[in-house]
Amino acid sequence: MIVFHTSNTPVPQPDVLHSRKYLDFGQGFYVTPTKMQAVNYAQRFTKWGEDAYLNSYEMAVPDTSKFRCKRFDRYDEEWLDYVSACRLGLPVEPFDIIEGGIADDRVYNTIDLFFAHQIAKDEALRRLVAIRPNQQVCFLSQQAIDACLTFLKTEKLK
Repeated sequence: MIVFHTSNTPVPQPDVLHSRKYLDFGQGFYVTPTKMQAVNYAQRFTKWGEDAYLNSYEMAVPDTSKFRCKRFDRYDEEWLDYVSACRLGLPVEPFDIIEGGIADDRVYNTIDLFFAHQIAKDEALRRLVAIRPNQQVCFLSQQAIDACLTFLKTEKLK
């Protein structure tokens, strides 16, 4: 499967060290199978006058006997609890690879209200359940990156 990562620089050798902390699934290397989602993310760079690059990779199916993998199929209580813990820097069950919905603009307001204790968890879940997740894959270990991702190319976006 082809996956994409947008950055302000080409990333032919991805790693887990250059990611920010407190992201959806923690500090890791994030990719998406949806090219348009990656291209739209590039606006984070271009609106501030930075260059934006679309990096493409071939992603192999992870060997689950070697890597701890987790998949969230929908925005549900388990996803909300995991993302909340990661964004707050709390301890979570360790995985090498996590796949699931991104806390993008469509869901961020709900999560923000939940984090601010302005809505309860059941209300946040009620709002999230109707949204189809935009998928992301997070590689949390360098071994998983090295085993599963093969760099294909970088394209400078305008």
